[in-house]
Amino acid sequence: MHGSSARGAGKRARIEIIPLIDIIFFLLATFIMVSLSMTKNQGVQVALPAAGSAASLGDQQEMEKAVTLSVNDKGEVFYNKEKITIAQLPLRLQTFQAGAKDPKVIINSDAGAEFKHVVAVLDEVRKAGIAKVGINTDKK
Repeated sequence: MHGSSARGAGKRARIEIIPLIDIIFFLLATFIMVSLSMTKNQGVQVALPAAGSAASLGDQQEMEKAVTLSVNDKGEVFYNKEKITIAQLPLRLQTFQAGAKDPKVIINSDAGAEFKHVVAVLDEVRKAGIAKVGINTDKK
């Protein structure tokens, strides 16, 4: 009996660090997910076509430097969120290319949009001499 009470008196309260680390990692992951979901989408909302090889378009800073061209299901073209005609596009792209040292264009096309409108936009981007073109898609 005498030995058991001596053992109980010698135990000190310990701070367990493993649950603390778990909580910190959970909070870190939460903040990262929230900050990633706040990336700016400069284009008009369209129903993107699905592709098996859909990849992310790089970090947020690169997305902000890029111009987003959107084609909706009615064939209307938008420069960022501003509605323009296909005839106004070359001048806009030349102005953008003159101001940007590494011009990038992202094309948002509605899945129901006619292909000829998307090709016309892509053709104007190529004519302007912008080589970095991405097409926005959803993952299948």
